[in-house]
Amino acid sequence: MFHHTHPFKPFIPENATKLIVGTLPPPRFTRGEFKEGDVNFCYGSRDGLLWIVLDNIFKLDLKFETTEAAIQQRKDFLIERGIGICDMVESSRREKVDASDLGMQKVELRNMLGILEEYPKIETLLFTGGNSKNGPEYFFRRHLKEVGSDIRLKVISNEVPRIHQFVLNGRLIKTVSLTAPSGSANRAIGSMELYKQLKQRDKDFNTVDFRVMQYREWF
Repeated sequence: MFHHTHPFKPFIPENATKLIVGTLPPPRFTRGEFKEGDVNFCYGSRDGLLWIVLDNIFKLDLKFETTEAAIQQRKDFLIERGIGICDMVESSRREKVDASDLGMQKVELRNMLGILEEYPKIETLLFTGGNSKNGPEYFFRRHLKEVGSDIRLKVISNEVPRIHQFVLNGRLIKTVSLTAPSGSANRAIGSMELYKQLKQRDKDFNTVDFRVMQYREWF
């Protein structure tokens, strides 16, 4: 069984007020076996859409290549904007070596509450996915149970993206469950009534445009 360990330590600038929270990069990042167009950094898979969406929103002129320059571009952006990245999963086991969240077994989670205590300026968690099994919100809720916390997520909005808030040591923290920046989420987007309406108005409107519209508000 493949031991899928997270290849990246959390990247959290001291000024971070927002934290991007996902699960695990594809196994090839753990193995150091990159494809052309991969960036050896968080969300660096050439198949992922997070940096494409952020590049579109902020006009970053990002490089999509396996170079130090591409990594530094992303770090500079995160520092400038006060955004950190810390995925929920430290490691998991896989029978099939792929990037499926559902394929993760014997999952070991990162101590997200401890990390939030260490970085007191963070006020928003941006989950790159929802509460479906083995998604980042799902694992955060599991983490709260595992550490015996009495923290509960209070619903602010059940519309996509779902918004909750909770209190940690008297500090109010918001969570936003964004539509996942992966190709597998495109089918779910296509079934959304809002997407259908926007597509009807503009036949060129696509699932990346939808994420740009959604992410812009929170980044």
